[in-house]
Amino acid sequence: MNRNTLLTLLFVLIAAIAGAQDPLDAVKKKIEKKDFAGAKADLAKVLAANPKNKQAYVLSGQARLGLEDFYGAIGDYTYALEIDSTFAEAWNNRGIAKAALGDNEYAILDFDKAIKFNAKSSEYYTNRGFAKYDVEDIEGAYFDFSKALEIGPADADKYFNRGFAKAELGEFISAVDDYTKAIELDKTDATLFNYRGVAYFNVQNYEKALADYNEAIRLDPKNSLMFENRALTRVATEDYKNALEDYNKAIELTNDDPELYHLRGVVKYYLDDHDGAIADYTKAIDFDPTNASYYDDRALSRKEKEDYSGALEDLTTSIELYPSDADTFYQRGLVKLAMNNNYDACLDFKTAVELGSVDAKAAMKKNCK
Repeated sequence: MNRNTLLTLLFVLIAAIAGAQDPLDAVKKKIEKKDFAGAKADLAKVLAANPKNKQAYVLSGQARLGLEDFYGAIGDYTYALEIDSTFAEAWNNRGIAKAALGDNEYAILDFDKAIKFNAKSSEYYTNRGFAKYDVEDIEGAYFDFSKALEIGPADADKYFNRGFAKAELGEFISAVDDYTKAIELDKTDATLFNYRGVAYFNVQNYEKALADYNEAIRLDPKNSLMFENRALTRVATEDYKNALEDYNKAIELTNDDPELYHLRGVVKYYLDDHDGAIADYTKAIDFDPTNASYYDDRALSRKEKEDYSGALEDLTTSIELYPSDADTFYQRGLVKLAMNNNYDACLDFKTAVELGSVDAKAAMKKNCK
């Protein structure tokens, strides 16, 4: 066979290889288009022809993840690992499936293996960081998010993740730095401004917190949480009128959250609108009748209106729900004093003192023999 014939055959072989489409490429496209059922069906055929195809098992696991068949996904990734126990992608993906089932401790073990076999993947560190956060290992999450940033490439999500972990650790100034870097990389994400606002709020920099909430609301004006956070900041600066407007907007957007009604009630209390406050506390109680603080606060407004019977009823309900709150016994004692029931008032003051109330001790000294 001469050289020209060899070259001709070589070019034919190259063309044949180039023209032959890898069946997994079509599967990947289906997964990208979220046709998980179609991808799963195609992969069943691939695996029937070649049951040792580890990449096919990984893709089958991805398709099952998309279908929320988490146990099936774990099975596929396990098959891939039986073929190749050093397959980092399979360890990582199995960890994702376990985390989706809430099995974060075992997910972390899988992410450990993924990192062992590929220590240069920022994705694996990020995933382990999320799992550690979910088991309340915040310092471990902080380490992993930092490592993901070190490996790179740096992006807004990576800075946000580490900033969030720092905030959970109480490192709000440092969290602001990470949120700021995230914002520099993505100025269109309202969540970034909202969380930086929360960090500023926690260090009592209310001016900057308000500026961030304003921007967050501009970017996402349908998010009730942004209005709630701005309202909290306005309450902290005693700007009750504007805080009320923010709570009104938050409730307009989310009208089934008892805490929003409760917080708006508090603002109305400060504005001496006790009828409005009572109406909001009542709405909060309708949604959640087991929250003792709602009864406590309604009692305060009822007391201001000299509805002592109503206040007494609310404080008694609160004590039934949470019998170890010293201040509730103290407040009920004050109501009983106002009702000229000094004997029972002193019993409440005594209980409050036993629970640690300094104010009740002073009230006992003044009113009880």
